[in-house]
Amino acid sequence: MNTLIISSLSIVLYLATTLLLARRFIQAVDSPPATRIALISLGLGAVILHISVVQHSVFTAEGINLGFYSAASLIMALVAMLMLLAAIKQPIENLGLLILPVAAIALLFDNLFDAQHIISNEYSSQLKLHIILSLFAYSLLTIAALQSILLAIQDRQLRNKHPGGFMRVLPPMQIMESLLFQMIAIGFILLSMALMSGFIFLQDIFAQHLVHKSVLSIVAWFVFAILLFGRWQAGWRGRTAIRWTLGGFVTLLLAYFGSKLVLEIILT
Repeated sequence: MNTLIISSLSIVLYLATTLLLARRFIQAVDSPPATRIALISLGLGAVILHISVVQHSVFTAEGINLGFYSAASLIMALVAMLMLLAAIKQPIENLGLLILPVAAIALLFDNLFDAQHIISNEYSSQLKLHIILSLFAYSLLTIAALQSILLAIQDRQLRNKHPGGFMRVLPPMQIMESLLFQMIAIGFILLSMALMSGFIFLQDIFAQHLVHKSVLSIVAWFVFAILLFGRWQAGWRGRTAIRWTLGGFVTLLLAYFGSKLVLEIILT
């Protein structure tokens, strides 16, 4: 089947799932288990089609293409997949309101624009392991950042004494915070493994074309490390946890996509 047709179908499924989630969100009603599974299945259908398309733009005959648009499309497919799979057991499907439209846009842009950054097949499997770990760490910490945004909205609603409305379709703040730190902890472990593999397998992780990415990734690692330590030692929560989570995520965002945007899009 034509790539454009599959991409279009994936985008339609993404948007349909988003609209159904938005309807439930606006009406502030909790769905029965069967409806939740149907929503998740619809979203996973979009993800499967998305991955079937993006694999052709990322895995080329010359090597792995991690150009700006292909990398963004791949990461958003991973983010959507991880979120939907986690939503089977945990009540986080409302994150789809933020994730699924962005995944649809990323897929659309990957079809419309081209910015190649080929990693040759001559590179070792260890380097590819480093890339995979980095992608999954980034994807999981992206979900954590979006979870913190929902948590911030929930915190503001409670402080302003507006417990009704869409608050009824969100889990209690204690559960939301617990889920947030579970995501951060797993993402932090993956980020640690990615950085360690980079130090071991890359010849010079601080080479000119990597230094900004490496330094900002290390800064993000320290931000998340301090956040987890603060949670463990001082019980950080609420606005403090939200600020540190978003701070670490923005740093990681600049580390990867900031440099790619400048080098591959603006300068080119």
